[in-house]
Amino acid sequence: MKIVKTYVWVLAFLTVIVIGGGWWFFNTIGEGEKPVIKFGEEISSIGRQKAINISFGDLKTGLRSISVTLSQENKSHVLAASTFPQKGVKNKPVTVIVAPLDLKLHDGPAMLTVSAVDYSLSKNETIITRTVTIDLTPPQIYLLTPVNNINPGGCAVVAFRTSEPTVTSGVMVNNDFSQGYPAIFAGKPATITYFGLPADAAGKVTGLRLIARDSGGNETSIALSALIRKKKFRSDKMKLSDSFLNQKMPDFQPLPPELQGKSPLEIFIYVNGPMRNDNEKRIREMCRKSVPQQLWEGTFLRMKDASPMAQFADKRAYLYGNKVIGESIHLGVDLASLANAPVEASNNGIVMYTGNLGIYGNTVLIDHGFGIFSIYGHMSVINAKAGQQVKKGDVIGNTGMTGLAGGDHLHFGMLAGGQFINPVEWWDPHWINDNVTSKLAPGN
Repeated sequence: MKIVKTYVWVLAFLTVIVIGGGWWFFNTIGEGEKPVIKFGEEISSIGRQKAINISFGDLKTGLRSISVTLSQENKSHVLAASTFPQKGVKNKPVTVIVAPLDLKLHDGPAMLTVSAVDYSLSKNETIITRTVTIDLTPPQIYLLTPVNNINPGGCAVVAFRTSEPTVTSGVMVNNDFSQGYPAIFAGKPATITYFGLPADAAGKVTGLRLIARDSGGNETSIALSALIRKKKFRSDKMKLSDSFLNQKMPDFQPLPPELQGKSPLEIFIYVNGPMRNDNEKRIREMCRKSVPQQLWEGTFLRMKDASPMAQFADKRAYLYGNKVIGESIHLGVDLASLANAPVEASNNGIVMYTGNLGIYGNTVLIDHGFGIFSIYGHMSVINAKAGQQVKKGDVIGNTGMTGLAGGDHLHFGMLAGGQFINPVEWWDPHWINDNVTSKLAPGN
């Protein structure tokens, strides 16, 4: 009996050794999992210079070697290769810069091969091949409409075609890019871009360029010829009273933590400075992407029976006592009617945003397609929801004095391609006909 028990214990011990050894073997040098290779982005074409980000990984035995090659017509070029003399390299990110001209490659198909081998006994290997197109020819741009004359703070539209499909195209105004959208022009596919000029464009050199970039990263740009009209905007000095500061600034104090314990004047300086800049930046970013079709029809509505209080691009200097404590540029038109007057959608569109937006208070942002947006600020009540389709004249809320407003009114603004523009142009049917409708008419 004692011998049997001893045998059982020995057998159990050997079983544990075998199982444990097997577990160790198959999870270390005997493991069968292949290394993992991930691309930072899908690669279909390579232009004159392309950065390819690749991540190699093996969490068990680690990486033994990696390689990246590019082949065309039986000629291979090693773009990257590494051998790791010791175990332990679990992850290895690699960025490969491909310059086809330096490799004497030409337009046409090529084969990208990426491989990785691990430190297992069987040297597990992963090989990924991608057929890519070497594209060394930048797209050509064919301008279909003239730009003509543009007002500072105004809007313009261009239509153009390219010799090949592009991943990005549009208009660059200095360093500000307005995206183009696919459309039909004269019965054929084209791209349409609405863009705006900054209000101070007449006082400085303003570069206008049409750009197009293909999937290989090849980029072409051509200069747009336009006459920028001279236009003067108003300047005004606004005295800040203690009663205004004491009434309005507590509305902002609960928002940013940095305003806690600050005086009303200190809060105003923050609200008119960093907060204003952040609000305007956020609005512009929201207006970078638009519905790729024209939703608006005809002249944009101006608020009924409303008197203008402030104009587009008014330059304001704020005085406390006799000292200037801040400045701003007004990026819309202020319209005042009766308190809590109904606010109508200026044209057909899709509500992009509703909510409190800092200095603008309760705000509605409507996308009218092709990069054209309208904004409604200082509202007391909002009767619209993000994603809702609205028609011209639909009531979306009521005027108010939320945000940085000293009295009940509507702040109405418009943007084109992410640039604030003068709404007055879009209230004028003659301007729309001369500068938009006739230029994009089917007969052109």
